Amino acid sequence: MAEVRARPASIRSARQAAAGGRARAAVEHGLWHRPALLNLISDLLTLAAAVALGWALVIWFLSRPLFPLRELVVVTPPSQVTEAQLQYAARLAVQGNFFMVDLDSVRATFEKLPWVRKADVRRRWPDALELRIEEHEAVAYWTVSESGDARLVNRQGEVFIAASNADMPQFDGPQGSAARLLARYAEFSSLLQPLGLRLVGLALSAREAWQLQLDNGMTVVLGREQEKSPLAERLKRFIAVWPGVHQEIDIDIKIADLRYPGGFALTPADASVLLQPASTTGRKGKQ
Repeated sequence: MAEVRARPASIRSARQAAAGGRARAAVEHGLWHRPALLNLISDLLTLAAAVALGWALVIWFLSRPLFPLRELVVVTPPSQVTEAQLQYAARLAVQGNFFMVDLDSVRATFEKLPWVRKADVRRRWPDALELRIEEHEAVAYWTVSESGDARLVNRQGEVFIAASNADMPQFDGPQGSAARLLARYAEFSSLLQPLGLRLVGLALSAREAWQLQLDNGMTVVLGREQEKSPLAERLKRFIAVWPGVHQEIDIDIKIADLRYPGGFALTPADASVLLQPASTTGRKGKQ
């Protein structure tokens, strides 16, 4: 019986010894018993702290009034933007020293000025900013049909806000159609050259109907684009016969309506001529 009681005790002692050995092995292989890993972590933490401190010192140094901006150099002298406008924008936008100034913010401020299409801002060592400006080149006045707002149109067909008293044609049309009117203006102006007439106004209605205003006071109603009778073809027919028709009727015409497929209708500037006895001259020009 004594041997039977001794065997469980010996088994427990062996298990306890094994468990204790595993515990000591786990402790000996833990983080705090691995000096090489601890040294690596310590070095990484020290390096991170040094980088953060160095960056903070750099920012602090650059933000000191040691590199003030003293000059704005305008590389492309503007023709529309005034010096007072440039000075105002510079005072408003230029914040910080040579290194800390936000060039994107400065550029955006200059591009908000009237007549400025694009601006480019660069640093010029040691204390200046270099400014290049591309100005809008206005080619027409623009009125938005829906709102009646007055704008200008540049050579790229872009609408911008500015004041001008230049002799330019007047465009009227739905919002977003300025580029189309500019392209049509060039086309129609070229077609009108044989008549010696200048296109001073061009309008596009919300229903896509076109209307031309000539410098002799005549309004040419073209109407909508048609597959069988394109706008350009209708205008060419009118230009081809108009000199002879005008010489024959010998009256001032207010409106020439070209919406007919084979001819055009004329409205005289003086309506009283319609009350006179009818002559052999018709009121409708034929191709």
